[in-house]
Amino acid sequence: MTASSPRMPLGTIGWIDLTATDATGLRDFYSKVIGWETEPVGVGDYEDFCVGPSGSAPVAGICHAKGPNVGIPPVWLIYFTVANAEHAAQEAVKHGGTVVRPVSTLSGTGRFVVLRDPAGATFAAFEQHG
Repeated sequence: MTASSPRMPLGTIGWIDLTATDATGLRDFYSKVIGWETEPVGVGDYEDFCVGPSGSAPVAGICHAKGPNVGIPPVWLIYFTVANAEHAAQEAVKHGGTVVRPVSTLSGTGRFVVLRDPAGATFAAFEQHG
């Protein structure tokens, strides 16, 4: 998800990330196993990675479990687009879910909140800027 990404319809899957302590090792793993190419993404004083098929736009991210990703479990995290991240968090709690990571800003793209549904599945709600 970049600042120049086209506007995504609400309710669609807009992105998927894998967050882990060894993002570089996982980048290399998926590069070898799946054949993904990687592109570094600056996050302050370190880099996360966009990944995808050779010659195509990135389809996912592999992120270090620090900075804006502190506390996110090491799962493939699906981002659903929503109109308002805070409202999504309130509704999740109201209907039996929990907030895993409070609403945070993604530089230049929008805001997100990581939630857990009543069955225990973790996902993110993403509010796109623009």
